[in-house]
Amino acid sequence: MKTLWRTYLDTSLIVKITIALVLGVAVGLIFGEDAAVLAPLGDLLLSLLTFLIIPLILFTLMVGVNQSRLNDLGRMGGKVFLYYALSSAFAIIVGLSVASLFQPGSGMSLQGNETFDVPENPGFINVLLNIVPSNIFTAFTEMNLLGIIFIAFAFGLAISYMRGSTEFGDLGEHLYKTVNGLNEATIVVLKVILQYVPIGIFAIMAEVVGSQGLDTLLSLGEMVLVLYTAIAVQIVLYTVLLIAFKIKPGFFFRHARTPMLTAFVTQSSSGTLPLTLEAARGLGMSKSLYGFSLPLGATINMDGAAIRIAVSAVFAANLTGNPLSLPDMLMVVLVGTLASIGTAGVPGAGIVMIATVFVQLGLPMEAVALLTAIDALVGMGATMLNVTGDLVGSNVIDKNEKKRQAAKA
Repeated sequence: MKTLWRTYLDTSLIVKITIALVLGVAVGLIFGEDAAVLAPLGDLLLSLLTFLIIPLILFTLMVGVNQSRLNDLGRMGGKVFLYYALSSAFAIIVGLSVASLFQPGSGMSLQGNETFDVPENPGFINVLLNIVPSNIFTAFTEMNLLGIIFIAFAFGLAISYMRGSTEFGDLGEHLYKTVNGLNEATIVVLKVILQYVPIGIFAIMAEVVGSQGLDTLLSLGEMVLVLYTAIAVQIVLYTVLLIAFKIKPGFFFRHARTPMLTAFVTQSSSGTLPLTLEAARGLGMSKSLYGFSLPLGATINMDGAAIRIAVSAVFAANLTGNPLSLPDMLMVVLVGTLASIGTAGVPGAGIVMIATVFVQLGLPMEAVALLTAIDALVGMGATMLNVTGDLVGSNVIDKNEKKRQAAKA
């Protein structure tokens, strides 16, 4: 038994996750809906990852703030916001281009008996207001990532001020060392949780495949195939961007593959955040950057969701027999970008974004009801791309910042 456990610990995490994915698919196909008995094991993984989100964001960002100057933080923040806005808009353009080429939904028609209640979208204004939480504890209990980022910044800057103060210098140093120690302790806990990730992924994959089955995939297979083609195109563009900034794609994806696969299975950008932050650490990024950019990205930067919106809009328009015109596509880019910013990175959020865009374009809600049948299948790929886009953007900005600092020195 000890030998088996030692072999498990010594095996590469990516190998364990790959095996877990294959076994999960096999079990789901063999046992069908009975595979749902494994659901508690998957729920435990999501709980463990969610459990680490607050301490990772809080301590990583507080330490990072104390390792950077205020004007550097402001400049990096501006670059992050600009990248995320342009990235989401460009992802929608990629989705529209690929979908316009393959025209999913052509030849199909709505039966007219599907119904779907439009879910509430929190909206862009509410997202901005949530940046400043009215209650610290509520920000933690409600997992308000933007609010947690604000809290970390506020207290990180306070500690930085204290360290430079003649009156509170010693106390500030003690506080900084304490926060830094808590940050390292959180990393230790994360390394232990990583050993459970393959087991949780196996359970989630078995449940998803068992509940969805092959019938659903085959019935809307064209839509799924077009979406994954668009995702593949976006990943190729990410690779070009990495090369342009002299970042080795092999090195990047070697570190990014664990959060990418975990996001694929869990369908949660926020839930995968601990692994995404660990990947950024392995890539050698600055704490002051990734401690801010990745939690923010998990909330507002959703390239996969943006592509999903675009493909879904083309699909729905084709179902009605009225393909999207150029002005309609421009509206998809505008509304889709704002919708992706205003919706949280949790399972099911993609449907909220799609419904929001459909309302603006006058597309039938019956199409949304039809798309819910493949929500899990397309949500997997979209979430994986969300996380990949966050890491690519953070790495590119980090490389640009380091080049700038080297030029000044």
